[in-house]
Amino acid sequence: MIAKQPSSSESGSSGSASDQVGREGRLKPLVFASFALAGLSVVLSVVALLFAAGVLSPLRDGSDLDGRMHAYLLANPEVLIESMNGLQARRQAAENNDLTAVISQRHDEIFNDPGSPVGANPKGEAILVEFFDYNCPYCRQATPMLDKLEQEDKGLRLVFKEYPILGPGSVFAARAALASQKQGKYLAFHKGMMAYQGRITETSSLEVAANVGLDVEQLKQDMKDPAIDEIIKRNVALAQALHISGTPSFVVGKEIVQGLTDASSLKRLIASARGS
Repeated sequence: MIAKQPSSSESGSSGSASDQVGREGRLKPLVFASFALAGLSVVLSVVALLFAAGVLSPLRDGSDLDGRMHAYLLANPEVLIESMNGLQARRQAAENNDLTAVISQRHDEIFNDPGSPVGANPKGEAILVEFFDYNCPYCRQATPMLDKLEQEDKGLRLVFKEYPILGPGSVFAARAALASQKQGKYLAFHKGMMAYQGRITETSSLEVAANVGLDVEQLKQDMKDPAIDEIIKRNVALAQALHISGTPSFVVGKEIVQGLTDASSLKRLIASARGS
């Protein structure tokens, strides 16, 4: 999986390397503090459990709580490990519940946005959504697999979410792809871009456009439509709401899969979504 948040240059604003370093420097103490607080919470929880279970007797004046707790945890380190694992499991469950709620609340935006191009089976009842970037090598690897899934399952509708997070070339390519819809050649352009060997730039995007039969000058004019930039902005905001930070990422039913996966896993999720 290519994991990268949209940078300031990719979103249309300027920013220097020193700005990025400064932001990272401010974030590190916050991350450390978060881990420290989580660790303290776990230790306190363990102590409470030990008292409740009668492992540690009630304190009396002069009792050495620190020493007793230290000795017990050294002799039984698995208690702390189990508590940390339990904490992580609860946090993951809470995050999964939050994402399920977001998918439910933004269902139409995810699965039925008229601005999102669709694959070869536009009337398919089972929907698989892909967030991708034309410069993502794993997205290119996923393309033949998705093509085969479409061929095997005529009831599968692919929804493409242009999510250009890997530089200005990716942004240009996404805008060109969305503009190609006006000439009825989105799928041809999309597959041509995914099959391209090399870095996707403005030049290579227009090269692919010409190769698949697009009127390049008309394409350039169509790319000026403000609606295209609005679609990309919506996709980026939606990805952030779904905690998607890399490509490819897939949404099917109530599940989110981040990173390149295999066809069998996607088939199971598609079948599960059909049955729900």
